[in-house]
Amino acid sequence: MGRVYGDPVEVHTRQDGRPVRFAWRGRLYAVRAVQEHWIVNRAWWRESVPVPAHPELEFWRVEASPGQDQPTGIYELRRDIAAGTWTLRRIDD
Repeated sequence: MGRVYGDPVEVHTRQDGRPVRFAWRGRLYAVRAVQEHWIVNRAWWRESVPVPAHPELEFWRVEASPGQDQPTGIYELRRDIAAGTWTLRRIDD
């Protein structure tokens, strides 16, 4: 099972939002492949406010490595859309 680091990461994306690289703990990782992508909204059905117009959390499960000859790892990048922040969870520990 993966460990939740809670570390903020700086993510660089294409114009469509797809991550291409991220900086984590002083190293730059290149995204080699996207395995999954999903979006999560809050539990709006439990609240009295209307459904949000935009998703609240966006997740990208990616294969990435810190260098061309380095082994790839599996990472989950989470973007909090309202806050504009990203966090990372390493999946293959």
